[in-house]
Amino acid sequence: MIKKNKTTPITEQNRTLCELKNTKGMVVGQDRIERFQAAFRGEVIQPGDSGYETARKIWNASIDKHPGIIARCSGVADVVAAVNFARENELLVAVRGGGHNVSGRALCDDGIVIDLSGMKGIRVDAKDHTARVQAGATLRDVDRETHVFGLAVPAGVISKTGIGGLALGGGVGWLVRKYGLTCDNVFSFDIVTADGKPRVASADENEDLFWALRGGGGNFGVVTSFEFRVHPRGLWSYIRETVRWKFSDFIVILHSRHQRS
Repeated sequence: MIKKNKTTPITEQNRTLCELKNTKGMVVGQDRIERFQAAFRGEVIQPGDSGYETARKIWNASIDKHPGIIARCSGVADVVAAVNFARENELLVAVRGGGHNVSGRALCDDGIVIDLSGMKGIRVDAKDHTARVQAGATLRDVDRETHVFGLAVPAGVISKTGIGGLALGGGVGWLVRKYGLTCDNVFSFDIVTADGKPRVASADENEDLFWALRGGGGNFGVVTSFEFRVHPRGLWSYIRETVRWKFSDFIVILHSRHQRS
């Protein structure tokens, strides 16, 4: 179990600026937050907690938003609890996977961040050529597990990118010409919708939702895991991972090839 964060004193001015507020600007009572925290298995981080400043940082350092609460989920039950808490209190919601989105959609001011970054479980079925990946995993995490079997998910090119945002937004990478976009290789999604119910979206179940999630973005619920089709890595993937060139050497090679041609 993840330990609850200890709080440290903050000034009254900072408390006012960073309090959890609903979409109408009304402050959510501390008693409601405490009830939510008591039922939450993961870590609930509030302004003034020792880990707050670190928890609200994402890859794009120019994004400076101050959530009223950060709910770092340990599993699907926590996601359900966070979604219900947000709905019942009319909160602005942001969902964080890898936190790599340039526009800073993983954060919001005054509302709740449903943080999936601790949910990184990955299971590869080499026989069926599938991989079940939780939404907090990065491309580095996915590659590490699939490459053991000589397989790969067609994904992006930056190892710190979160698989969730990439797959929901489309996903272009090294294998796109051969195997298509990342979203083209999703068999199913596990998702918690706004009513707080866990659902499965696939070609056979909740088909309209499945269609929308494959490249339509993240506004249809909180996806907690993906089932991907995986493919043989191929020679190019092996070369890309094992061969490292200095930029100066690369220029020499290009120049010599140009002279021969």
